[in-house]
Amino acid sequence: MTQENQHPSPEQENSAADPQAEAAVEPALVKTSEQEIEELNQQIGELQDNFLRAKAEGENIRRRAVEDIAKAHKFAIESFAEHLVPVTDSLYAALSTDAGDAKAFKEGLEITLKQLLSAFEKGRMTEINPAIGDKFDPHHHQAIASVPSEQEPNTIVSVLQRGYTVADRVLRPALVTVSAPK
Repeated sequence: MTQENQHPSPEQENSAADPQAEAAVEPALVKTSEQEIEELNQQIGELQDNFLRAKAEGENIRRRAVEDIAKAHKFAIESFAEHLVPVTDSLYAALSTDAGDAKAFKEGLEITLKQLLSAFEKGRMTEINPAIGDKFDPHHHQAIASVPSEQEPNTIVSVLQRGYTVADRVLRPALVTVSAPK
């Protein structure tokens, strides 16, 4: 070995010669348990604050969603009602006339019915009006009675009342009479 390797460097000599300087450097580098506790408490406080803010935001979103749903339920019919107002106007106009002509009155009713059916169409409401001889469909028809008939069993013999669907959901089934075997 060379002599350079045998002799300590000046920095090594200073630290070895002054044990108090070495002790003074160590506390600055090593955190005390009190400092660590303080930092951890600070982190806990920040996390609690973030949690409370996120929780409040979640509650606000939930509250707004509930309000939006309530408004949607409350005003869902508004669009459909706007289409029915002209029908009401036509009916009031028909009632206010003193026309003695039954033919003109019937024409007015037919026009009003067309307005009503147009309003139904705009509101996505469709009529269920099965034809006589159609097969009975329990999803769209309600059988009121069955009568002996020459037709195949469970075939519609008469329609007592039309049914309606709204957006492909049955609002009211058509009331029908069906054939029964003799």
